[in-house]
Parts: sequence; structure tokens; C-alpha cells
Amino acid sequence: MTIVNFTPWSALAGGALIGLAAALLLLLNGRIAGISGIAGGVILPSKGDFFWRALFVLGLVVGGFIYQWLGVGSGVDHIEAVVGRRELVVAGLLVGIGTTVGSGCTSGHGICGLARGSARSLVATLSFMLAGFTTVYIMRHVVGG
Repeated sequence: MTIVNFTPWSALAGGALIGLAAALLLLLNGRIAGISGIAGGVILPSKGDFFWRALFVLGLVVGGFIYQWLGVGSGVDHIEAVVGRRELVVAGLLVGIGTTVGSGCTSGHGICGLARGSARSLVATLSFMLAGFTTVYIMRHVVGG
């Protein structure tokens, strides 16, 4: 296996910024930085809860552009999916269903929940990591994709 564009320093900085954003959102707003829940609140807003959620999602998008603009992401000209649109849509729907059934996503459980010592988040994180490992193994070694 060849690792392409291994960038440990930018990954470390990104992880630190994610942790800082999650901590600040919890400390200043009393909210967990679970991306699926935040994005869901933009799509189906509740009273007085839209503005901060929209800014958070906008920051995720704008942050990527700033990263490229600063030249930190140089060497990555484009990202291309190795599957078709149908597979991407199915995968997106499955992720959406999974975050609904699991009452959270990787950021909510894996970052914020584990940091708070939540046993439920530990089980959820272990479950989706195991499902990811299993899916990759099946797709690469059984199906042959």
C-alpha cells in the first residue's frame, strides 16, 4: 500500500483545530459538535437554533477554501471518487441512516463523546469503526473493488 500526500503536520493542526472548535462550542454554547446533528438543524431548523448551525457549516466549507488559498493543501489538485454517483448516493443515505439510528456521527461520538467519557459513545465509535474496517475489507478483498 502506498500512502499518497501524507501530511502529518497539517493533520495534527487540523485535529487540534477540530478539538478547539468542539471545546469552544461546548463551553460557549453548551452544544456538542456533532456534524450530522448540526447539519440536520440547518436542513430542519428549530426555533432560534438556525444561525449558529449555519455559521458552523459555512465555516466547514470556507475552511477548506482557506486551507487551499494559504497553499497548505498544495499538491492536491483535485479529489476524484473511484466509484460512481449511484454508489456515492447509496453511501450517503446509509451514513445518514446510521447517524440517525446511532444518535450521532463520528464527530459527535468519536470526538466529543469519547472526550466526555461517554460509554454510549465508546460503543458507537467501536461499532462504526468496525463497520468501516469490515466494509473496506469486503470491498477490496472479497468483491475486488
